[in-house]
Amino acid sequence: MTIRATSPLTSKLLSPSAKDVAVCAGPTSYQAPPPFAPGVEWPEYRRICHARAHGPVNEVYSTVRDVLRALELDPLHEGTADWNPLGEIIGPGDTVVIKPNLVRDFRERSADHADCLIAHGAVIRAVLDYAYLALQGKGRLVIADAPHNDADFEGVRRIAALDAIVEFYRRDVGFEVEVYDLRPEAARKIDGVIVGHVPLSGDPAGYVKVDLGAHSAFEEIGDLCQKLYGSEYDRRELVSHHTHGVHEYLLSGTVLQADCVISLPKLKTHKKTGLTANMKNLVGINGNKNWLPHHREGTPADGGDQFADSSVLRRLERASVEAFKRSFPYLGPLRQTLAGPLKAVGKGVFGDTNAGTIRSGNWYGNDTTWRMVLDLNRMLFYADASGRLHDQPVRRFFSIVDGIIGGEGNGPLDPTPKRAGVVVGGWNPVAVDLACARVMGFDYRKIPMLARAFDPSGLKLMSFSYDELTAHRADGTPSEHLNDVKGRCSAFEPHFGWKGHIELAEQECEESVLA
Repeated sequence: MTIRATSPLTSKLLSPSAKDVAVCAGPTSYQAPPPFAPGVEWPEYRRICHARAHGPVNEVYSTVRDVLRALELDPLHEGTADWNPLGEIIGPGDTVVIKPNLVRDFRERSADHADCLIAHGAVIRAVLDYAYLALQGKGRLVIADAPHNDADFEGVRRIAALDAIVEFYRRDVGFEVEVYDLRPEAARKIDGVIVGHVPLSGDPAGYVKVDLGAHSAFEEIGDLCQKLYGSEYDRRELVSHHTHGVHEYLLSGTVLQADCVISLPKLKTHKKTGLTANMKNLVGINGNKNWLPHHREGTPADGGDQFADSSVLRRLERASVEAFKRSFPYLGPLRQTLAGPLKAVGKGVFGDTNAGTIRSGNWYGNDTTWRMVLDLNRMLFYADASGRLHDQPVRRFFSIVDGIIGGEGNGPLDPTPKRAGVVVGGWNPVAVDLACARVMGFDYRKIPMLARAFDPSGLKLMSFSYDELTAHRADGTPSEHLNDVKGRCSAFEPHFGWKGHIELAEQECEESVLA
């Protein structure tokens, strides 16, 4: 399916409502069992399923519903069986891609998933229900993500209870919900070291190459692109796609064929971008993550951001790591034998990446990943199904951020659970992420991914200023400026590479209005 130019529905990315976000308090746990029925006979629910909404009250579902109410969607029908809150962006016959953060089925240093890593199935179910209402039974609902290269997608499906949700729709609604792992291959790792790859079925719609060219955030540092490093040890593939004014990405065909994308991120800290919500969530629309720049080799003194300093130890580590990356891929079967011992030696000599040692661009000085993130967001809105760029947004977007249990500290792969009890939503990914930063107690001006989103661009991501952002709640209280949403300031501990550099000033932190 291609984007239908005749559709009466349009993107709200640059509309006046783009500056509106909803910040709604909810429970601090996920208690309803799969398939996460609402447990309340909401007036509109009988249009989804004629079976009773049995089971305990699903407060997470209610909080997602509160976000839709707070944004005053379809106000004429609210409280009636005809309420259709997502009807402004989804019409009958549309292809709707639900893009949750399904990053991985385990934490970096723990077998315990702890509900802090991926978007929870209770949030996914609630959003699916309202998307289905808007489709009126006609069209496609697709849950899709390209998780981390070593994720077990079956494990992710089990944790999020996606199969239970799909079965509910098949059995009780009579509608097929599609679920796709968008990765063409998965990495086999030993102690975090890639020792091989396993081919996967990938995106059934294939992949599309998109060249942002002069619109890329990397264009201003074109002379440094030869230093870029991606997700694999061999940098040559990455550099070949970011050179001489060419900035190419390989994106999911399923996502680019969508009429509407609904982003469902998990509210977490992030080692390379400070935080992750909507904008960073788009890493999961890629078909080849080695086309994604993660950092630049070296230190700021020589144009890199891999390390924060040029100490003797870091210089020795850099030389050792470069030699490892050059030689390891050619060791064949020996890789499986040597991976563990080599990793242990490196950790013992140079320090542990997950326990206080800054490397691989995991710090506030990362000048690379935020550029990649802005590029992905521009492509989501301005690249059509064939990869051609337009001067106006070509697809619609909505966001619901799962902050019921968020993740703090060593995010995004090994965060500590944070019972934040909040769901944030809106039309514009930058606006919603700015609200997330505020709720977490972070200063957006100190997070390049957010601050630089305001830079002038021919493919702009917003038409508002920060001072125009308005936060809404569903409890009848007046709307307020985003600065008045104190969130639970300092409740989210930053990643250690960002700690002391992105927190709001003490005078800006007060008692939470969400408590």
